[in-house]
Amino acid sequence: MAEKRKKRLGDRFEGRRLRTISPYMAITPYIMKERSDACNMFSDTAEITEADRYLRRKRVEGMKGLGMLHLMTAAYIRAVSQYPSVNRFTVGRHVYARNDIIVIMTIKRTMEVDGEESSIKVHFKPDDTIFEVYEKMEAAIASIKNAEENGTDKLAGLLMKLPRCILNLAVSILKGMDYLWGLPKGIIEASPFHGSIVITDIGSLGIPPIHHHIYNFGNIPVFVGFGAKYRKYEPDKEGNIHERKYIDYNVVTDERITDGFNYASAFKVLRRYLAHPELLETPPEKVAEDID
Repeated sequence: MAEKRKKRLGDRFEGRRLRTISPYMAITPYIMKERSDACNMFSDTAEITEADRYLRRKRVEGMKGLGMLHLMTAAYIRAVSQYPSVNRFTVGRHVYARNDIIVIMTIKRTMEVDGEESSIKVHFKPDDTIFEVYEKMEAAIASIKNAEENGTDKLAGLLMKLPRCILNLAVSILKGMDYLWGLPKGIIEASPFHGSIVITDIGSLGIPPIHHHIYNFGNIPVFVGFGAKYRKYEPDKEGNIHERKYIDYNVVTDERITDGFNYASAFKVLRRYLAHPELLETPPEKVAEDID
């Protein structure tokens, strides 16, 4: 791992400003000013036959609750370790390299119609293995299910006590601060709109994946939603029929942070690790570093 860089003028709490980015990439945020202007969407399918066996085996070995959400998260982290440009963010018309990989997930405290929703933010490093991903996610999920409210809930509750006109003003001030200088650490940590990626397990609800919008407020550049696993019966080269399992997933990205080649390359890495999850048990041989 490279040594931590010193903070320079123009850097933010959550990332450093890229100063050697190409002129084309640098001017893009001035042309596409909102994140919704720069949305690219695509759908893909991943075979998870071996992954499903792997998850069942690991659950028997003691990793209770290990599932596709953990595996998808670990695979994305490994993709970022090789293609760090997908972990950038755009705000205030500038492009930044994020310090950590921050995964945001929305969970229900109870699986009931009126069960409350909340979000968790988990910080990862690019060399985290599936074991570290599992431990960090399980700790975050347990903390929110055992607590009455987390930082996100507290911030939302505080803001909603304000009169509507004051609330509008407060949100406008937060947006202005975020645009010009960045928000304080406490607000960033509580905000579900600031992070590397939102990953949502739509399959747990029993419906196909959706293309979820990314937010203009905040700096999240990627949203991934994956559906329930399903089976197909397909012939091999000798004509023998085999059962294979798949998941479909949809991705929405902010094209202002990197080019299509890097996005495509990163998601090819993700798909490879979904097919061979045992490779996630060891750290990557090398972690790529973003440009200056």
